[in-house]
Amino acid sequence: MKKTFQLNIEGKNRDRVLDAVKHDIRKYVKRQRRVPLPEGVDYWDFDCRFGSSPETAAVVHFATIMGLIDALAAEGGAAFYLELLAKEGRRTARPVGVPEESRDGQDASS
Repeated sequence: MKKTFQLNIEGKNRDRVLDAVKHDIRKYVKRQRRVPLPEGVDYWDFDCRFGSSPETAAVVHFATIMGLIDALAAEGGAAFYLELLAKEGRRTARPVGVPEESRDGQDASS
């Protein structure tokens, strides 16, 4: 998905347009994740770029997209460019000998 989303559309409520844009993004991601995985692939990952235009778009992490959209809308931005490209994701094993940290941040060996 490579698309410039307009947030200010005449005759439409800006908040509803923002909700519709987020819905379209989530729908695209859900559709891409339903595509059967090739052999040896663990999950679908996404290469993401976000910015005010295609020329100024920067690489961002997938998990930060909705926060970036909310921040842009809060600043009063009129439009943004989003590029989401599905790619193959493979999980890697953790290195042997590195102690895992517990949830409270303490070392597992203590």
